[in-house]
Amino acid sequence: MDATTIFAAFVLLLAGALLFSVIKIVPQGREFTVERFGKYTKTLSPGIGFLTPFIERVGKRMNMMEQVLDVPTQEVITKDNAMVKVDGIVFIQVMDAARAAYRVDNLPYAISQLCMTNLRTVVGSMELDEVLSQRDSINTRLLHVIDAATEPWGVKVNRIEIKDLTPPSDITNAMARQMKAERERRAVITEADGEKAAAIARAEGAKQAAILQAEGRKEAAFRDAEAREREAEAEARATAMVSEAIARGDVNAINYFVAQRYVDAFAELARSPQQRTVIVPAEMGSLVGTIAGLGELVGLAREQQREGANRPMSTPSTRGASGGAVPPTA
Repeated sequence: MDATTIFAAFVLLLAGALLFSVIKIVPQGREFTVERFGKYTKTLSPGIGFLTPFIERVGKRMNMMEQVLDVPTQEVITKDNAMVKVDGIVFIQVMDAARAAYRVDNLPYAISQLCMTNLRTVVGSMELDEVLSQRDSINTRLLHVIDAATEPWGVKVNRIEIKDLTPPSDITNAMARQMKAERERRAVITEADGEKAAAIARAEGAKQAAILQAEGRKEAAFRDAEAREREAEAEARATAMVSEAIARGDVNAINYFVAQRYVDAFAELARSPQQRTVIVPAEMGSLVGTIAGLGELVGLAREQQREGANRPMSTPSTRGASGGAVPPTA
């Protein structure tokens, strides 16, 4: 190989190195800072960029995508002197590559330490119950404080989340007992409410039943009174007819009236549980006359019924011990 070939190869290598140092291809989601003699001059966006050979060079290669940083676990004393272990995660995104590259050294470590100190401050200002029940409030306060602190670095904190919150074991046991007692209290209250509702329902049912029974008794009493009233009206009509007949001097009417009373008294005597012997009157001679009078009186009643009387007049009859009709004596 002669000197000409060696020189040509050297020139090609130098041209390739020069071209590689001049042309820079920036991937999507990245930005390169450009330094001239060590001083920042510009930022290369994704795509192809050109540098001045031997004068400019790439300074920092910044990741412009959203990144997730882990906040290490740390023990924090709350406002009521309870020790809790807290850790979390923070989501950041570089908005200005130049400030993120040259205003802070080791950006992920700086943000992680900033999150730890502010997390300790926020949790330490709250009581344990508030820490366990207000994670959203803690996240909001941390986001506001850390985002304001990282703004000069050209970094945007999108969100921060409490990943784990672990109270001491004795406090955990106390919380478990408290939760059990609370649930038992709710169960007792629910059972009492159910018994109360059942008692009210039973009382309401008894009330409705009593009302219905009272209404039934009222209706029955009304019906009984109406029946007695109609019976009294019928008795009054019969008495009036007999009275009219007596006023006209009708002997048969008088016999009917006396016979009716006699038959009623004799029937009561026969139904008496103390009565063992039935006494039949000896004056049987007037039996035929009495029967004839009753027949005429019945005929008179039928004639009046045909003339428009409301009800027929019935004649009672009784049976004696021998099976025949037992008329009273005049």
